[in-house]
Amino acid sequence: MIRRRTLLGTAAMGLACPALAQAYPTRPVRIIVPSAPGDGGDSIARLYAHSLERRFGQGFVIENRTGAGGRIGTEAAVRAAADGYTLVMGNAGSHGINAALYRTLPYDIARDFQPISLLVEAPNVLVVNKAKLPVADVAALIAKAKADPGGLNYASGGPGTSAHLTMELFKSLAGVDLQHVPFRGAGPGLQALVSGEPPVMFVNLPPAMAFIRRGELQALAVTSAARTPDLPDVPTVAESGLPGFETIAWFGLLAPAGVPRAVVDTLHAACVEISGIPDVVEKVRLIGGFPRASTPEQFQERIVADIAKWRRLVAEKNLAQE
Repeated sequence: MIRRRTLLGTAAMGLACPALAQAYPTRPVRIIVPSAPGDGGDSIARLYAHSLERRFGQGFVIENRTGAGGRIGTEAAVRAAADGYTLVMGNAGSHGINAALYRTLPYDIARDFQPISLLVEAPNVLVVNKAKLPVADVAALIAKAKADPGGLNYASGGPGTSAHLTMELFKSLAGVDLQHVPFRGAGPGLQALVSGEPPVMFVNLPPAMAFIRRGELQALAVTSAARTPDLPDVPTVAESGLPGFETIAWFGLLAPAGVPRAVVDTLHAACVEISGIPDVVEKVRLIGGFPRASTPEQFQERIVADIAKWRRLVAEKNLAQE
């Protein structure tokens, strides 16, 4: 495990000196996105980075560090200096599921990161290529899978993503067996789905929305507890015969642990302000998300709760990976 020495002196200086918060940032800030360009986290990171640049007059530069279900980018972020000039756009996979799925990680999510603010929540959506998998609803998909155990493949944006574990939850509750075909991000997975192999996947709604609107993919169900206003005619998975089924994707900004509290407070205030800008709200809503700014403490609680939730599923289904 990475043992990060807490920068108590620096943090104390930040608390005691309001000028530090006022001066920050004095140079460009890097935001690591542990997923591929075009994924939900990438789209949201770029939207907020643009607003942060306007807010502070400094560049907020996106750096996509893909691979290993978000672990590569997450490790790069945790090894960076805790000075506020490297941030990470965490998500439900990189900062929730991975801690439950992998037996060993070179970092501790709860200890080695300082949450700044949750930014966006979005449901996952179950989508199919109807030309390759002509099913009209969840019941028909389950019937198809049961008729051919193990014969149906599903795509995901990679092991440890919320889409991967959402399908594993679906398999468990529906009593079906589908084979996992991981891709390096939701974008490549969706492109493969459009080609027809694999023909089905759960995916965060933001990167899938354009494909659904163009009719390239059919949405069978959303994973939220209630229907989403963006797809009012699409039922929830719970409505479709699996009561209690719910998973929510989320995206939020974090820094390496030890970053001065004054910097955390400065960034948090900016995130709250940006999340209320009508143009930002509209753009988030257009891709199927909901702005959800939070306090750092609330965000930390969300991360810890998610890890506990997914750890139970991983243990129950023996899904743990090295």
